[in-house]
Amino acid sequence: MNPIRRRRSIRTYPATSETCAMQSQSTDRAHAGRRHPGHRDTGGPGTGHPHDEGHDASGTLPATAAGTFEGRVLDRPHEDVADQGLAFDLGTLLNRRRALGILGAGSGVMLLAACGGTSTAGSQGGATSSTPASASPSPTATRTYSTEMPQETAGPYPGDGSNGQDVLEVSGVERRDITTSIGGGAAVDGVAMTLTMNIVDMVKDNGPMTGAAVYVWHCDPDGNYSMYSDGVTQETYLRGVQVVGKDGTVTFTSVVPGCYAGRWPHIHFEVFPDIGSITDAGNAVLTSQIAIPQAMATAVYKDSRYPDSAANMSRVSLTSDNVFSDGTDMQLPRVTGGVSGGYTLTIDVPVDTSTAPQNAAAPGGGAGPGAAGGGGASGQ
Repeated sequence: MNPIRRRRSIRTYPATSETCAMQSQSTDRAHAGRRHPGHRDTGGPGTGHPHDEGHDASGTLPATAAGTFEGRVLDRPHEDVADQGLAFDLGTLLNRRRALGILGAGSGVMLLAACGGTSTAGSQGGATSSTPASASPSPTATRTYSTEMPQETAGPYPGDGSNGQDVLEVSGVERRDITTSIGGGAAVDGVAMTLTMNIVDMVKDNGPMTGAAVYVWHCDPDGNYSMYSDGVTQETYLRGVQVVGKDGTVTFTSVVPGCYAGRWPHIHFEVFPDIGSITDAGNAVLTSQIAIPQAMATAVYKDSRYPDSAANMSRVSLTSDNVFSDGTDMQLPRVTGGVSGGYTLTIDVPVDTSTAPQNAAAPGGGAGPGAAGGGGASGQ
């Protein structure tokens, strides 16, 4: 007959932290292949279970171990270790943490560490990384600007409604990845390029122009512009809008543009005061172009996906180009990466909103590279 065990009295604790401590102890015992002193062993010969470590065959404690746990005297020698009380549990945790050389700021912190691992509970109950929160976003301009980026022509293929086609009224134009047409359709294959533009508000002490909208577009590796060139008039790839964040930047994922006859390889962009103003091209506060650095273009145009670019670039230079010939000091981006892994371009774009925008030339209607119904005029 099994002996009748005394019913344990109802405990007014544990608190949540103590429950975690007991769970930690249970895990430790399971890993060590042992139970705590005071547990009645049901193992032994004929049971198929080994005896617990620290017990003899009768299930009683050896004289040297009775009333102790890990060398400490039990306050309640006839109760389980888990029933020794909060003070005993805290002492056990402190000893184990000390053995590991980890000193907490207090018992509460150590109990949370025992239960929660490397993350802490957020105010909404979710897990929050233990990594310190980053500082408030700040502008990333490389220097203080007294002159805005040069105003340049939008060229004959802007797609902003100023010369026929208007992608800025298409739902989905606000996007980071511009390598596909909006809503599906063709995708462009070429050397990967990530473009990050830091939009600097000169009027606000060269701070970030947060909330402004930036529209970017450029030709594909064959020198064609979506919406305009033969065969791709129904496509909208390599066109997209991003809104400037608190750090002052926008980032686009694209491919390196090709080089068509008569122009140095480049990227077009327009800056608008906000996303609501992009439906009218006349609202742009800056229209300009970014030049692709020569070393980068030379490496890229060895790729078979750019069949005509190397030959076209050999017949033009930055000093002879009809846009960049007056200088590119503010229009050449910083470049990292390579052909195999893709390029990352970063450029500051200082904008002076206190002056009226003055384009270098109105977007002409010239045919340009592969333009539908086009003749031989070069694009801008």
